[in-house]
Amino acid sequence: MKRIDTKYIVKAGAIAAIYFVVTILLGSVSYGPIQFRISESLVVLPMVEPAAIWGVFIGCLLANIGSPFGLLDILGGSLVTLLAAYLTSKTKTFYKGILPPIILNALIVSIWVSYFTKMPYYLVALYIALSEAIVTGVFGYVVIAVYKRLKDKYSL
Repeated sequence: MKRIDTKYIVKAGAIAAIYFVVTILLGSVSYGPIQFRISESLVVLPMVEPAAIWGVFIGCLLANIGSPFGLLDILGGSLVTLLAAYLTSKTKTFYKGILPPIILNALIVSIWVSYFTKMPYYLVALYIALSEAIVTGVFGYVVIAVYKRLKDKYSL
């Protein structure tokens, strides 16, 4: 097992902080059946940065304290993000890497979101899948590109 050092903890903390702040700043579009959580673009970072697994989990956990879906979203949504980040870290290509957050959020998070909003499950799953696909596929690609440049330039 790889040793966790100060640099790892700082990276995880910075990623958690970014996830939290972006989610909170975008407020109403970050929660609900039709959500566009830009911070989810960070879930692809585990492909190139192992500390991002814990960073996105902690960031999501903190951000979901503001969720209208309560404890279920705080714990459930955060664990879905943790699993998606871990599975993403095991992928070899970007397009395979975006599949875990898209699929897991669409299939699992939609369960309680559809229940609390009284919307049909399939519709909520579709909305969440589409927003995850856009956020991870477009913004996630930018996040990976920027992170690689910063990593090379500043030896992160």
